[in-house]
This record gives sequence, structure tokens and C-alpha cells, in this order.
Amino acid sequence: MRFITEPQFDLTYDDVFMAPSNSEISSRMEVDLDTQDGTGTTIPLVVANMTAIAGRRMAETVARRGGLVVIPQDIPLDVVADVIASVKASHSFFETPITLTPQQTVADAASLINKRAHGAIVVVEGKKPVGIITEDDLQSVDRFTQLGQVMTSELTTMPDTLDPRQAFDFLNEKVRTVAPVVSTKGELVGIVTRTGALRATLYKPALDSKGRLRIAAAVGINGDIAEKAKQLVAFGADVLVVDTAHGHQKKMIEALQIIKALDLGVPIVAGNVVTAEGVRDLAAAGADIIKVGVGPGAMCTTRMQTGVGRPQFSAVLECAAEAKKLGKHVWADGGVRHPRDVALALAAGASQVMIGSWFAGTYESPGDLLRDSAGRPYKESFGMASKRAVAARTSKEDAFDRARKALFEEGISSSKMYLDPTRPGVEDLIDEIISGLRSSCTYAGARSLEEFAERALVGIQSASGYAEGRPLSQSWRG
Repeated sequence: MRFITEPQFDLTYDDVFMAPSNSEISSRMEVDLDTQDGTGTTIPLVVANMTAIAGRRMAETVARRGGLVVIPQDIPLDVVADVIASVKASHSFFETPITLTPQQTVADAASLINKRAHGAIVVVEGKKPVGIITEDDLQSVDRFTQLGQVMTSELTTMPDTLDPRQAFDFLNEKVRTVAPVVSTKGELVGIVTRTGALRATLYKPALDSKGRLRIAAAVGINGDIAEKAKQLVAFGADVLVVDTAHGHQKKMIEALQIIKALDLGVPIVAGNVVTAEGVRDLAAAGADIIKVGVGPGAMCTTRMQTGVGRPQFSAVLECAAEAKKLGKHVWADGGVRHPRDVALALAAGASQVMIGSWFAGTYESPGDLLRDSAGRPYKESFGMASKRAVAARTSKEDAFDRARKALFEEGISSSKMYLDPTRPGVEDLIDEIISGLRSSCTYAGARSLEEFAERALVGIQSASGYAEGRPLSQSWRG
């Protein structure tokens, strides 16, 4: 990456822009977005290890499109084992359906139907589909009505032998937007939508050596670190993330050394830091990838409470340059609010961009779908150093210790993350991000992320320069 004018101060994503360069690329689809940091992802997106965001639905969906989800460290190990097993058992093309029986009720369906973006529930008897329920079927019906009375029983099922293009053509010919997928025995295998079939032609899933979807898991720097790390890998975690807010500290170094000595055969990510010195120390202790970012996240109050942190673009730029010298990589963690920010983080040298709050307001995040007084759907989100997260993390401690720790929380404990009515699912947001990123690469004349980081030409702009680039929702003439 080159600057048009060398900066005199640290920069956020809003402070910079990318100028177009001479390009020989005629189509954005010529750009290869495979990452080279050893994590096996095919798009450079990682979902942050936040309890309100990273769960099994998110992990399955994002991995199917080539990204990676990090399961938080606060989740009980038996639950983590179940989540990893569920993701590993998921199909790399067909989505996992929500299933209920004909005897279950409209109330049961209403509580589950928004857990998947496809908005359908397959009604099954044994392993075979006998009907399908959509949100329209639940309107103006008594909540205790059995599903067998309201389901659509004239099913169009799709054989599991079709590839994505054939699946799209099948649904198009049958005038269906969604269909259950069945085996030759008629047993339910999954569910597919026309949009999902299209996406499967545009994305490559992130798969492990056995052809299963990839998933990462986080471990903290306290307790029996070695045992937990071994268990997570035994469960099937493809990447270990050693995570704490202040990554440049003695306990992190010791934790990294312990995990590195286990030789578990998976990439080790550690953080967070914002300086070249932090990168050197964590790399020396055993980190393959260093997580960069202190305070840029939407749920984080660290900078306002402590004054600690660093503008994210400059932090990523410095840390990525140092990591490259050492044969390591960095993830840009936090501060991303628009597709342009993802592109700029990668231009600064990050191998992946970690996103949290932006993905909280999607169907796939773990929380229940709620509605405000105007009927707008939202999910609740909270920071991982907030009072709410600290209470969950210390639930097994005695009341005195829990009360003491609760006095020193940082971060927002409850925030409404509204679903975008035009992009309510995480895949919708991934489409928006990846489309923007591919275009950014073509403007730079780059066919890969490595070329993009080399060729990007970046300038510094004023606040009015940033405002000039924002679209207008109505005429400026009033």
C-alpha cells in the first residue's frame, strides 16, 4: 500500500480513501479472495467471538459462504462441543432446516421461524417431510392450532443430487423460492432457496481436510488453558483464538507459550494489540495471527473510559507491516461499519477483517427476534466486557467476587441492533461486503488480496471529503 501524502497523525477508516489505479481486470469475478493465513477461508471475513453474535446458526451460514466464526470463550465446553459437532455435520450446500412435527403448534413455529433467513419450517414425520410452514401460514391463526392443520402439504421436494445451477433451474421451473431437499429414500437432507443456489455459484465454502465446514473457538488467558485448548481442538475447532482485551501482557505471553508447546496442529490467533512491538512479542510467544484493535468496536467504551486505544487504520497498517516481516498475519478487529472499511483494512495489510456488531442485527445471530413499539425487528447486542457479559462469565464465582468485578465493567450491556429490511440476513450483508471488496480490488488492479495490499493507493481526507462520498436519501435542494 502507498500513501498519496504521508500522514502526520494516526488515521481511522473514515480518514482515508483509495484512489483508482491502472487496471487490466475486466470483471470483479476475476478477483480471488482466498486468504493465505492458514485458516482455510475463501473470503476474508471473521465473525467476532461475541455471545450475542457468534453461535451455531451464524457459524454454519458464514462458513458455507467461505468465512469463519469464532465461538466465544464464555460458552460452557459441553455446549461448544455440541455447536462444533452441529456445524461439522452441516451440509456444505444445503441449509439446515428447522423441523417440527404435525402435532406441534403455531406457537412453536412462531418462536422458531425467524431463526433462519429462509423463513420456512419443514414439518416432518419421522425423517420424511410432509409439509412446509411459512410466516404467512401463521397469521390470524390461534397459537394452539396444530401445524398439521395449517401447513402446506402439497410439497415440491428437490433431490439431493442437483448441483447449485441445477437447483436454481429446478426452483425456477417449479415457481418456488424454497424447497426441502430429500435423499433417494425420501428423507429430509436440507432446504434450499433460489438465492442460496445462486450464492453457491459465487462463493466457495470454507472446508476442512474432511470436507466439513470450518469453525474457530476462543480460549481465555486464565484457568487451565492447556486442557481447554486441547479439548477445543479435539471437538473439531479448526482455529484457536487466544483472546483478551489487552493482549500485550505477561499472562497472554505465558498462555501462548503453553498452547504453542502443545503442538495442536491448528493456527493460533492472539490479541488484541495495536503496535508493532505487540505483534513482535505475540509472534515470538507462538501466535501465527495477531488480532489488531483496541476500542474501535460499536459496543466498546474502552477509549472513552480509559483513553487507551489507537485509530484502527493506522493500527492495522503498522501491525500488518511488522507481521509481514515475521512471516505472520493480522486480523483487523473492530471499527467496521461499511463495506469500504473492510476494503481499507485489507488494503492496509490485514489478512482478514473481524466483524461483530454489524452482524448482530441479522436472523442468524443467537438472540431472539424482538420488535420495538413501531414494529421494527431487532436483536439485542452487548459488549464482551460489559456488565451483562461479566455477569455471565463469573456465574460460577461466589456473590462477593462477582459483585466486585461488576463494578469495573466496560462496554454497552444492551443495544438494539435493527435488522436492515433490505438485508436482514448475514448472507445479505456478506453479499454487500464482498461485492464492494471485489470492486475495490478491480479499482486497484489487483487479482488477489496480496496484490491488493501491494497496489492500493490511499489518501487522507477531511471530514467534508468523507461526507461528500456518502449517498443522499433525498434531494439536497429540500
